[in-house]
Amino acid sequence: MDLIKFYEQLLYIRRVEERIASEYDKEEMRCPVHLSVGQEAVPVGVSACLEKRDHVVSAHRSHAHYLAKGGNLNSMLCELFGKADGCAGGKGGSMHLIDLDARVSAAVPIVGSSVSIGVGIGFGLHLQGKDEKVVVYLGDGATEEGVFSESLDFAALFNLPVLFVCENNLYSVYTPIDARQAENRDIQRICDAHGIKAFAGDGNNVLEVYDLASQALGHMKKFNKPVLIEFSTYRWLEHCGPNWDDHLGYRPPNELEDWIEKCPIEQLKSKIEAHPNHDQRVLENIEKSITEKIENALSFARASEFPEPDNLFRNIYA
Repeated sequence: MDLIKFYEQLLYIRRVEERIASEYDKEEMRCPVHLSVGQEAVPVGVSACLEKRDHVVSAHRSHAHYLAKGGNLNSMLCELFGKADGCAGGKGGSMHLIDLDARVSAAVPIVGSSVSIGVGIGFGLHLQGKDEKVVVYLGDGATEEGVFSESLDFAALFNLPVLFVCENNLYSVYTPIDARQAENRDIQRICDAHGIKAFAGDGNNVLEVYDLASQALGHMKKFNKPVLIEFSTYRWLEHCGPNWDDHLGYRPPNELEDWIEKCPIEQLKSKIEAHPNHDQRVLENIEKSITEKIENALSFARASEFPEPDNLFRNIYA
């Protein structure tokens, strides 16, 4: 287990999103952005357990999933700028990231749609007899959609190679769980009812995420069954956009501050710095390298051309 590599991945995603936030008000990126600041540990820990051939399907908050799986940063930023070199040709924006080389198969904005699409990919792999897995990322709000139960049932019925990863950040837009879900509702018990093994853990601890994802994938391989992991985590910024929104008053007092103290990057950094052979220059060089990569990608995106008008009519249904 390479703590430095985990740190590099966490910091990379955090710095990319912070840079998007700092540039967003210039109105060069005209698509909505749903940032994952505070939630980086889940995709980093899960992706570390995957092989390159394994697929990922994400929802509207997709940047971290895309980057953790190895999605191309230049293509991602071009997509946010609406440029022709974007991963979706500049037509999809932040909520439609895709990189087939990295097996980021789709990111889709409709709540719950990542679940059915991911199960569909899993069914295709099953029919073709391919030894590949699908990770479906979803939020706690998606578990309230009918498609969640239907997809669990289908995945369990056909023993599909699907790992459902629920990032429970306590909110659906501005509405907390206790205003949306019955008091005794439990995602793991819902999975049990469908014959699906469910794990749960701390989504802000990348080492725990990695351990649970490894256990879940081991269970999938041994029993040839789909699995779900529910990770508790928390988004620091507004639901959609680059700003802090604690002034809106929908978060209880001190809740945001308490979760910031559980920062996944700072937790891991403390472990690294406590090591007797720690060299601070290693972390400084990582920061420098990440900054350079992001600035180069921003320059590339700005220099990229906008799509030609006739591209609007390509890749659409008749």
